[in-house]
Amino acid sequence: MTLSLTLTPVPAFDDNYLWLLDNGHKALVVDPGDAAPVLAALDARGLTLAGILLTHHHGDHVGGVNALRARLQGPVYGPASEKLPEPVQRLHGGDAIELLGLRFAVLDVPGHTAGHIAYFVAQVPGDAPLLFCGDTLFSGGCGRVFEGTPSQMHASLQALAALPSTTRVCCAHEYTLSNLRFAREVDPANTALAAYAAQCEATRAAGRPTLPVPLGTELRINPFLRCTEPALQDAARRHAPLKLPAAPSPVDVFATLREWKNGFR
Repeated sequence: MTLSLTLTPVPAFDDNYLWLLDNGHKALVVDPGDAAPVLAALDARGLTLAGILLTHHHGDHVGGVNALRARLQGPVYGPASEKLPEPVQRLHGGDAIELLGLRFAVLDVPGHTAGHIAYFVAQVPGDAPLLFCGDTLFSGGCGRVFEGTPSQMHASLQALAALPSTTRVCCAHEYTLSNLRFAREVDPANTALAAYAAQCEATRAAGRPTLPVPLGTELRINPFLRCTEPALQDAARRHAPLKLPAAPSPVDVFATLREWKNGFR
């Protein structure tokens, strides 16, 4: 008998989500920056921790790993080239692992960090695909480019954008409302964006997470996934008229929008 799967965003710190996926008996956790809320969730449901998935090396994503090892009955997986709390089974883009009866495809998504990876589950019994993307893609936004280049980050986002539109995007932070304020500044005529912003404001007012979000929604409202569209090109040129040519490349548009977002308040 196939066990149903439960996906839970476990809040941590000010705005992190530590994603817990379980089948009623065994669980895996993605990016456990803090062990305490993970342990509380495991205890509340009587779950065995069967694996840990790491997307990148930042402390708010890996800080709880060692404290969870006493409860861990399985591997810790993480990107091949980043400094992580050992021992870790290292993964490259193109690899695949199996946990909870699911196949997790590993995607290289550098930009936020140099070795950032994401995990994609194409086949989820009775439900839509899953993407655990760390700090690469956020609802209405994307991660800052700390260690990679704008070209790398744009390519990473385009790789994620090519996944099935039904994919549930499991971002690692509840940044949605602030991202949407910027998106509406950049793309004020987008009616889908306005409707989504109103929906998310109501969701947060009710104390619920805005995530996961269908990838198809992001393809309509996220400016960083739509750098070939005239409205976003026009916005980038208006913001940086001396930097961009009349027909800017998608990478130039992305870099301009990302720099604009870095200083947006």
